Amino acid sequence: MSKHSELAAHIARHVGRTGMVDTAIPELSLFRADEPTQPLPAVYEASLCLIAQGSKRVSLSDQSLTYDAQHYLLVSLDLPLIGHVTQASSDAPYLCAKIDINQSVLADLIMEEGERVPKADLPALAVYRSDDDLVDAACRLVRLLDRPQEIPALSPLIEREILYRLLTGPHGPTLRYMAVADSHLNQVSRAISTIRSAFDQRLRIEEIAAAAGMSTSSLHEHFKAVTRMTPLEYQKQLRLQEARRLMLSEGVNAGSAGFAVGYESPSQFSREYSRLFGAPPRQDLMRLQNSGNILTPV
Repeated sequence: MSKHSELAAHIARHVGRTGMVDTAIPELSLFRADEPTQPLPAVYEASLCLIAQGSKRVSLSDQSLTYDAQHYLLVSLDLPLIGHVTQASSDAPYLCAKIDINQSVLADLIMEEGERVPKADLPALAVYRSDDDLVDAACRLVRLLDRPQEIPALSPLIEREILYRLLTGPHGPTLRYMAVADSHLNQVSRAISTIRSAFDQRLRIEEIAAAAGMSTSSLHEHFKAVTRMTPLEYQKQLRLQEARRLMLSEGVNAGSAGFAVGYESPSQFSREYSRLFGAPPRQDLMRLQNSGNILTPV
């Protein structure tokens, strides 16, 4: 059995139907889709996405990438993407493991190496050829779900190995550059964290820039270079995605959902919602509820 087949078997055993499963390992989430899905906007956290079976396409503004069992997706910082499963069936479902990047462990590994961190021109979002050692480590991580008593002792070791393999792989220079406090990637990451922590509040660019350690002009320039959008556009995506979740998962009406995420004008909320999701809230919810395979974030 190949490593990808082994990983697929482990994921399928823990995700019996379409959807996402949070696991006993905090950094590990598992996903399944039994048919192709519609494009879905979502913020992807800094993470490694390993597909064991099927394929998916993600887009960041005008950049589009496809990944599958032969290629993994690496997201260096939280990015607003539009993704959809392109290859999946009931006989061969889409199966994916997402492993969040622990920045503290990553920084520790970089310090242990003691190497000078170069400036990196690699993108914050990238797809690379799959690595058997990386897939093998992911298999061992998922396999721990069958032995929960071993998770506290062994999962940190395997996660550390996975991060080490990413550092020594083609995206290593970017991950190292991310760890430098005054690098633009690190500063944009801090700006993103600040926006996400209070996305329902009025955005004050001066405060975001100060938290990132940048001037307002530098923040706009580098934020857009990395995320393909302005800080305000990023905040709008966060607000609208959370409003959609509230309506779909908690049955909140459109007016209350818009108010909960910071909108004061229902008409503005409806306009911006339609612009992002392609339909007004009620129509979009009906479309979502009639589709069994749309909510697959990675």
